[in-house]
Amino acid sequence: MIRVGIVDDHAVVRAGLRQFLADHVDLRVSGEAADGAQAMELVRQGETDVLLMDLSMPDQSGVDAMQAIKKRYPDLAVLILSGFPEAHYAANLLRLGASGYLNKECEPEEIVRAIRQVSLGRKYISQGVAALLAEGVAGGLERPPHELLSEREFQVFLRLAKGETVGAMAEAMFLSVKTVSTYRTRVLEKLKLTSNSDLTYYALTNGLIQ
Repeated sequence: MIRVGIVDDHAVVRAGLRQFLADHVDLRVSGEAADGAQAMELVRQGETDVLLMDLSMPDQSGVDAMQAIKKRYPDLAVLILSGFPEAHYAANLLRLGASGYLNKECEPEEIVRAIRQVSLGRKYISQGVAALLAEGVAGGLERPPHELLSEREFQVFLRLAKGETVGAMAEAMFLSVKTVSTYRTRVLEKLKLTSNSDLTYYALTNGLIQ
């Protein structure tokens, strides 16, 4: 029996996933969470083998929530199920420790296949993600500027794009204001932008935030 924890800020999505997974005899929903804090509490209870997790979080970014969970529970399989396009997030999240990445437009049975695979300690790479990774290795396509950011720069970029202040970021990320400001400068330089509003526009037009 594979115990699955569902993390999504929409109750209707959680209910739909719970109902769908209940039709499979080898899967059992062990609990639900609507944000990062609840997800951490769910995992802390020790009743979850696979965390099926959205990136949209009301209290923090899904990237930050996943990293916090993986830091405390490195062996836990975290399968990302997101509405964001694979091209923008999949490679970064796999590098950060996600066991797999699925777009919410995927076929429902693919979710089940992915859960079963990551529960065995393996990575789940969809055909779309495999193609993206192959293109990246072969250098067949020019990578968009945001994919050249480091993991920390990418986190700062997303927070700035959502309107978070440098001071709030420093407190949330346990960094000094000076360090966050340095990351901001690097992000602007790498993306060839000049202001926080430019970052927001870039993130919106590239499907990185909603």
